[in-house]
Amino acid sequence: VQLQASGGGLVQAGGSLRLSCAASGRSFSTYTVGWWRQAPGRERELVAVILWPGGEKYYADSVKGRFTVSRDNAKNTVYLQMNDLKPEDTAVYYCATKRPGSGSIYSTGAYDYWGQGTLVTVSS
Repeated sequence: VQLQASGGGLVQAGGSLRLSCAASGRSFSTYTVGWWRQAPGRERELVAVILWPGGEKYYADSVKGRFTVSRDNAKNTVYLQMNDLKPEDTAVYYCATKRPGSGSIYSTGAYDYWGQGTLVTVSS
């Protein structure tokens, strides 16, 4: 599976962006997909994840109520809608697929395929 993340950019605080993660090579409708972010000098952190099977969604406390993860299997794409953006949301955002039974959704080691990252910059 090859993942292509897009949709990042520069936005003012309070604004919105929608990130897309498009898969090629095979369908990833049967994968758990996570959105991660990494700010300069900080560790990569899990922002949101949509599980397979079941479709449950989990969010980091810092983005709950502002970010929404969704998937469109027909388009082989997972989205991250980000509203009410804050300067502390500035980071490179990555999407990644998680291997079934590979461990915690909060562990980067449990994810096998990663997109190249898309930069989100939120100005104050």
